[in-house]
Order: sequence, then C-alpha cells, then structure tokens
Amino acid sequence: MATVGQGAAVALVAALWGGSAPFLRAAAAGLEQEQRQQRGRGRLRQLLAELLFLSLNCKYLVPFLLNQAGSLLFYLTLASTDLALAVPLCNSLALIVTLVTGKILGEDIGGKRAVAGMLLTILGVSLCVAGS
Repeated sequence: MATVGQGAAVALVAALWGGSAPFLRAAAAGLEQEQRQQRGRGRLRQLLAELLFLSLNCKYLVPFLLNQAGSLLFYLTLASTDLALAVPLCNSLALIVTLVTGKILGEDIGGKRAVAGMLLTILGVSLCVAGS
C-alpha cells in the first residue's frame, strides 16, 4: 500500500510532466522557422542553431526545467514506491494533466473522444490503486 507521501510524489510528477508539456509545445513553435533558416548549411550547424534557439528562449527553458525536475522526482519516487503502481500512475495522470492544461491554454484536445479517454484513464488508475 502506498503512503500519502508516495501518492503526493506521484501526483507532483504527473503535474510537472503534464503541466509543462503544452508550454513546451507552444514555446518550440518558433523552432520550425529556425530550421528553415538553417536548411542547407550542414547538420551540425543546424543542430547548434536549434540548441542556441531553445537555450536562449525563456518560454521554453522554464517548462523544460520543470519537466526535468519532474523526471528527477520520478526516479527518486521509484526508489520507495512499487514500480508496478508508480509508472502507470505517473504516466496516465500526466496525460490527463496535459489534456487539461492544453484545454486551459486554448488547444484543441479532441472533443468527446478525449473526454472519454480521460474517463477511461481515470478508471484504469482507480483499478490500479484499488488492486494494490
């Protein structure tokens, strides 16, 4: 049985992963223009230009660091939580948080099918928790 602290850690991982994903997607939108400008100048030069673009973009860097903090917390959580419970919970809850955050930011999340998917995910998470 998972403790309250382990449950909070799993929820925080899901919030960090899921909450940062739509912001990363939005901030990386300018990367396509950078790729078009660097086309034909060599792969290494294009890679360096993309890395420079992303590392100097605060709108990308802050969500990226939050996402990486979620990854660090995830690995720390795995040390004390049942692996068969933590992994599906973190990933499925992160998906739900991503959809909700995307909807709040005005993204098209897919309508009724997305809502049905979220409900099925919540059912699956509930079954995982009840079974442990």
